[in-house]
Amino acid sequence: MSNYAQDREAAWQLLNEYVKSETLLRHSLTVEAVMRHFATLYLEDPNIWGNIGLLHDIDYEMYPDQHCRKTREILTPKELSDEFIRAIESHGYGLVHHVEPRENVEKVLFTIDELTGLISATALLRPSKSIHDLTTKSVKKKWKQKSFAENVNREVIEEGANRLGKDLEEIIEETIKGMRNIAVAIGLEGNVEAAQEAGK
Repeated sequence: MSNYAQDREAAWQLLNEYVKSETLLRHSLTVEAVMRHFATLYLEDPNIWGNIGLLHDIDYEMYPDQHCRKTREILTPKELSDEFIRAIESHGYGLVHHVEPRENVEKVLFTIDELTGLISATALLRPSKSIHDLTTKSVKKKWKQKSFAENVNREVIEEGANRLGKDLEEIIEETIKGMRNIAVAIGLEGNVEAAQEAGK
């Protein structure tokens, strides 16, 4: 059997068995990239953290009313560890699941899952439509506009930052960095140079 915790290609194929939505696949790729980035900051295995991010919404499309509660049923036969599965379950804490994020990998996933949506929406509003020239300041400005990306649960993000013992600004900055690593695949490469020329 494939090592779904370490083998990125196997995890991607597994995800595609359960997720067909391009939007959800793009979100999964985004969260994977950010989790990989944070793994390097915490000196952890980026493959494991990345695959946790990649598979975090594996049950959402097929079982939207049981999100995070079908994860264990899907992943246990794949011989994934309890720690791996628990990390995924915990991102639904307080919303759809009772598993509380305690380990760093759990806290990071809990925090950045919603945040990636806010950052993506903010980037697409820019003339460049790019993540590359997006600043933390711009995201914070949109954060304060509750009507903007109103489906993003800001309370969850704040709680996650508190659990990590980090400032919100730092979390936003590092999440942007992680998303830049996969800008093309998630549609946020944009065109910074063209936007700069148009602005002259």
